[in-house]
Amino acid sequence: MHSQALASLHQHLLSELAGELADARRLFHGRGLRWSGLEELTVDWLQGVVLVCLFRQPADDELAALQAMLLTLAQTPAWQRAQAHSVLLQHRYKEGDATSLSLNPAGPVTQRSRAEWIVGGPHPEWLISEDGLRFQLDLGQKQNTGLFLDMRYGRRWVREQADGKRVLNLFAYTCGFSVAALAGGASHVVNLDMAKGALNRGRDNHRLNQQDLSQVSFLGHELFKSWSAVKRYAPYDLIIIDPPTFQKGSFALTQDYGKILRRLPDLLNADGVVLACVNDPHIGPDFLIANMAEHAPGLHFEQRLANPPEFADVHEHGGLKALVFRQAPGALNAVTGEEQKA
Repeated sequence: MHSQALASLHQHLLSELAGELADARRLFHGRGLRWSGLEELTVDWLQGVVLVCLFRQPADDELAALQAMLLTLAQTPAWQRAQAHSVLLQHRYKEGDATSLSLNPAGPVTQRSRAEWIVGGPHPEWLISEDGLRFQLDLGQKQNTGLFLDMRYGRRWVREQADGKRVLNLFAYTCGFSVAALAGGASHVVNLDMAKGALNRGRDNHRLNQQDLSQVSFLGHELFKSWSAVKRYAPYDLIIIDPPTFQKGSFALTQDYGKILRRLPDLLNADGVVLACVNDPHIGPDFLIANMAEHAPGLHFEQRLANPPEFADVHEHGGLKALVFRQAPGALNAVTGEEQKA
């Protein structure tokens, strides 16, 4: 994070703050490897709050220079016109839950801190909007805020597909897909995630959007121990699979994804659709296509959804991979060998 890189970042943020900021979105994506010296830094616009994330521990002088640049940014006309008021710097390279502190930016970052408010103060229940929908975030309280901005087009696609559909949302987190599906007219959505606190936030997100909770089910279970509960609501018209790369004790992407895919034929309607996702820069879309062909051959690859342009990556397959698969008419059930009925 040399001085020239920080100067480039400052100019880029000035330009972004002068642009269209109606919804939450990424302002700077260093992890796309397109900015020399800034590969481990991202900046998000959270509608008044600027969230800066560091994924590598900086040297003391680098951190001080970054803090000074952010303070300077907060004094610019572009900052004022954007109605920005806070900067949160999050240290993502440290382990454990975030600890939000209000620190003197000139002072050191203590080893116990994961997040520091450079400008402004804590906002424990912050609301943002995306495509007319509202979501509540946890700023400085947890490693992740509550909504992954790179999945914006995925949520939009689900909303466009959902009318009248029964939807299964696996690894639901805070139910962003579920909110989008109901907004698109889904008849029922089943959300499964082992993190019950995240599902509770999902309920809040549905309430924020004045959605009928009788159309939503929340299963706070570990997936591989809960297939009977998932099957109780089947068949589904749309299944969303958006897992973490690794979840200690419950999921490892390369080992366990196939175990999910082989269950799909028993859960889907005859013309069912699957949105399968991977967000590991080292795993390309061929991983999903090959595993689907092996474990659920009746589902055919249809398209890869585009990522928002602000998440541009120097490597074609470095960012989010969200792939659509569709059940072929007359496909054989991979488990029973019987033909799927329309």
